[in-house]
Amino acid sequence: MVTEKLPGIVLVDDLRSFVDGRVAHVARTSGAGIEALERHRGQRVDELWLDHDLGGDDTIWPVVEVLERAAFEERPLDIGVVYVHSANPAGAAKIMQALRRWGYDVRSAAGSPHVGYLPEAE
Repeated sequence: MVTEKLPGIVLVDDLRSFVDGRVAHVARTSGAGIEALERHRGQRVDELWLDHDLGGDDTIWPVVEVLERAAFEERPLDIGVVYVHSANPAGAAKIMQALRRWGYDVRSAAGSPHVGYLPEAE
């Protein structure tokens, strides 16, 4: 049985991408973010980048709940660092508080030069 080697970086953001072109699994909705984490279960995620507001009524909270539930069930996902790069200060603070409570290494990355809006393909 061959196990698919997935990128060690997951980005959940509805609009932004890595401006340096690094290889990452990009999820544009909370549902896609959950699917990305499920695909990575059993594999290390070196970096998980989270935005709070994901367009319309969608937010990162369903993804955060998956991470919390996994930790509560004593099977947390193997994540090196969770970077919260949201431009929503109150939302970012709540994400960081919730995930730190469960032992995840969480860091603020608001205004990070690594994540930004890429020009549309012509």
